[in-house]
Amino acid sequence: MTSFAGWQMPLRYGSETAEHQAVRHAAGLFDLSHMGEILVRGPGAGEALDYALTGFISGLRPGRARYTMICAADGGVLDDLVVYRQGEQEYLVIANASNTSVVLSELRSRASGFDAVVADATDDYALIAVQGPAAAGILGGLTDLDLGAMKYYAGAFGSVAGCPCWVARTGYTGEDGFEVYCRPADAVAIWEAVLASGTPEGLVPAGLAARDTLRLEAGMPLYGNELGPDMTPFEAGLGRVVKFDKPGDFVGRSALLVVAAAEPPRRLVGLTIQSRRVARHGYPVLVDGVACGVVTSGAPSPTLGHPIAMAYLNAGADARDAVLTVGIRGETVPVQLTDLPFYSRSR
Repeated sequence: MTSFAGWQMPLRYGSETAEHQAVRHAAGLFDLSHMGEILVRGPGAGEALDYALTGFISGLRPGRARYTMICAADGGVLDDLVVYRQGEQEYLVIANASNTSVVLSELRSRASGFDAVVADATDDYALIAVQGPAAAGILGGLTDLDLGAMKYYAGAFGSVAGCPCWVARTGYTGEDGFEVYCRPADAVAIWEAVLASGTPEGLVPAGLAARDTLRLEAGMPLYGNELGPDMTPFEAGLGRVVKFDKPGDFVGRSALLVVAAAEPPRRLVGLTIQSRRVARHGYPVLVDGVACGVVTSGAPSPTLGHPIAMAYLNAGADARDAVLTVGIRGETVPVQLTDLPFYSRSR
């Protein structure tokens, strides 16, 4: 167990490599109840979220989800979010645990001019994720929902193990999978039912360590590493989440227009480490011996069999024909630029 954002969280249940491989080849069961849930309701809820966030949220159809960001006025990322439209006038915003209070405060402030109510619903939800190629089959026998017909980034109200839930085809592992939002009182029963159903299929409980290596292989950003208040979506290669053509203004629009029109001061890249040594967060990246960037995330890749990392390279640092290295505890280790994501599942 480890302390994380005020919670005690499972880092691993056994072998983190075995947990990682189970998700890639069968399924993993994650307790993600630390995530923040915020309800935005009312006739003006969609417009309020359009103003508060970078995405065109009111354009979502009920039952669909969108990955988006909440930015400061200067364009810096305050958090990356998933928003579900659960009804005509009801949206569920999922925030990172460490940022829930910031997101809640900002949404309340930004929604004040709209006919909408913002409520902290974090204590009303537990969150259990089933991720991996066997996820639909394992969960399908426990729910009244047609999971095979559910599209990616969609969700619906239904039951799991006889308990009322919101079930969504979303996740943070690079695999197919589902996230089950349920009442805290029902979480143990749902967990045990999924575990009993999935164990014969190769499902295992998985912790934060496996979740981190899975998302790194999939090239998914982690707030505090690849994203933060001193970074914009464009530097992270996620400018697609900024919808300048949606109706009305939104917080950060003017600053982000300037950023979008210019070359970003840095860019997020993938690195393959040509050694068994691991490049960790904060390690310097050197181009022909000159420090030109910094590692944001790094770990051994169980799927690929060698260490990988994501890093920011400064604008103008042309590493294509240069000697690219990472400083690891006094030693310069050769690395190779690699397109993100490192891993993509077969669809």
